[in-house]
Amino acid sequence: MIKTDYKNNILTVYLSGEIDHNRAADIRASIDSRINSIRPKRLELDFSKVSFMDSSGIGLIMGRYRAVGLIGGDLKIKNIPENLSRIIELSGVTSLGVLR
Repeated sequence: MIKTDYKNNILTVYLSGEIDHNRAADIRASIDSRINSIRPKRLELDFSKVSFMDSSGIGLIMGRYRAVGLIGGDLKIKNIPENLSRIIELSGVTSLGVLR
């Protein structure tokens, strides 16, 4: 389950727990549904309560970057725990300018 907040044309998604292959599919569907119905100018993914993430989490970020970009919005990721920062750096996601 994810929590969301929408104000000032910013959809913030608060992720928590572990993001692995099985869970990423559910998160992806939930976020995409909100993107398509709300059409925010910015999507913010808050990772402050994520304890584990594998490559499925990187796919989740990249897919939402594309999805929000298709409607003219942008993506920011924030509050990345220390234990996840290395996988994010190695993935190349930081080169997209999405860190906040």
